[in-house]
Amino acid sequence: MNKEKVAVVTGSSRGIGKAIALRLAEEGYHIVVNYARSKEAALQTAKEIEALGRKALVIKANVGKVEKIKEMFAQIDETFGRVDVLINNAASGVLRPAMELEESHWDWTMDINSKALLFCAQEAAKRMEKVGGGKIVSISSLGSIRYLENYTAVGVSKAALESLTRYLAVELAPKNISVNAVSGGAVDTDALKHFPNREELLEDAIAKTPAGRMIEPKDIVHTVMFLLSEEAEMIRGQTIIVDGGRSLLL
Repeated sequence: MNKEKVAVVTGSSRGIGKAIALRLAEEGYHIVVNYARSKEAALQTAKEIEALGRKALVIKANVGKVEKIKEMFAQIDETFGRVDVLINNAASGVLRPAMELEESHWDWTMDINSKALLFCAQEAAKRMEKVGGGKIVSISSLGSIRYLENYTAVGVSKAALESLTRYLAVELAPKNISVNAVSGGAVDTDALKHFPNREELLEDAIAKTPAGRMIEPKDIVHTVMFLLSEEAEMIRGQTIIVDGGRSLLL
């Protein structure tokens, strides 16, 4: 692998994003660590990446805003001058029943979870084309295809993300860019702490996962790394579900 390859991981200050960023650094990529709020955590992630002998560029940007995405990629141009991999991981959302959602909740969730993929992919693809191709992988969740309590806005935004993955896969294929998504079952990261029914979700996941245990961040990371590999060259526009079989019982 060209030792100067660059991976952009949105929302990589913690959780699954951080786990993916560190694994990519181990594989030799320089990493763009993007965060929206947790600067301290982002700097800690950067430190761990640098300890692996790779470069880390920390950029604060709310990817729900197109001008912030453009500013982020301009900074990447200045520092690295290339992009090889985009991991579209940043996610947010308001957890409420459908009847309690307000327009601002909807817009916030859709912007960060769906719109961000489109405009990050546009910027990344322009740069990937210059280096002969690239890979884009987004992180989705089971709420895109199944009903989860209080998950309306997020679930719909993830359904849009998966649909956009299919469109981008076809349109970017001539540029040698492959686009896929990984959808996880419940993973016990910081994000899950925001769920009012967290304990219930965890008990349910453990009791009803045929594989007999919860999904861990490393399970998502392994699948992402597979999709970035040459072996996955002919997998395009797919959403791979990594849930230990949980959704088969719903």
